[in-house]
Amino acid sequence: MATPEAESGTARRLDDDDLRALDAAVAEALGRGDASALPTLGFGEISLVLGWPREDPAFACKRLPPFRSRQRFDAYRATLDDYLAALRAAGIRVVDTEMRPVALDGEAVAGYVVQPILPAEELAPRVLARSDPRRGHPLLAAVAETAARTVSPTLGLDAQLANWIWDGEGLTYIDVSTPMIWSEEGECRLDIEPMSLAFPWILRGALMRFVAPGILDTYRDLRKVYFDICGNLLRDRLDAWLDPVLEQVNGHLGEPITADQVRRYYRRDKLLWASLLRARRLDRAWHLHVRRRPYPFLLPGTIDR
Repeated sequence: MATPEAESGTARRLDDDDLRALDAAVAEALGRGDASALPTLGFGEISLVLGWPREDPAFACKRLPPFRSRQRFDAYRATLDDYLAALRAAGIRVVDTEMRPVALDGEAVAGYVVQPILPAEELAPRVLARSDPRRGHPLLAAVAETAARTVSPTLGLDAQLANWIWDGEGLTYIDVSTPMIWSEEGECRLDIEPMSLAFPWILRGALMRFVAPGILDTYRDLRKVYFDICGNLLRDRLDAWLDPVLEQVNGHLGEPITADQVRRYYRRDKLLWASLLRARRLDRAWHLHVRRRPYPFLLPGTIDR
């Protein structure tokens, strides 16, 4: 997460030694199969967001699945840079973001998406949690309008409220680690192989061919983006905001979304992500207890869905 001022280039940069120290702490946690001692700021479905330096966290660092080579890391970083540029061209204020490498054994590279930290109380779900649904909130219209002008066949947006900062005047987008960008011919530019390596090998082919493309396509279809925004309200225990959000998003759709449809969507989505996380935990257990080697991916803890 980052302050809007960070885009001016005035924010200090995470020191290379600090980044290596963070990766050493991650390696230790992976060796134990226990990430509970890491300074965790939050987590998504794929990985953790860590605060660093440990004593006085100033940066939010998201560790991506390791890349097989520096060449693959560089290609992913170039795609991310293009995605950030496309979002800004669409009028979105995006946090200052760097993708940084840390060399691992052999040719492998760990990739960290690094952003300056800003106050957690500015996260959109927290703003709504302390506001009155009966009075509405201007961030709802801002999110709906931003998604409507951004989402296209070549540009995806995970517009769920947890990915936005509201500073009282406008929105800042913070979760950019998965660059959802397609060519004009419809070819996805995201390298999904590093993500697939976080799953048991027997599942990887099906995940890369069928599951991952379907998940990514969700975010370049405005109606599905709106379903995801609404469904995540239920995950965040913001049910009272469902009707106000539906009022905003339905203003951009020809066929309105209903609350019952959102609840059905949320049940399916919850089942999908819970199943994927269960598969990854089984793979971690196999690595640690059968192969007797570290599982090389950070997993989120218990997710209250």
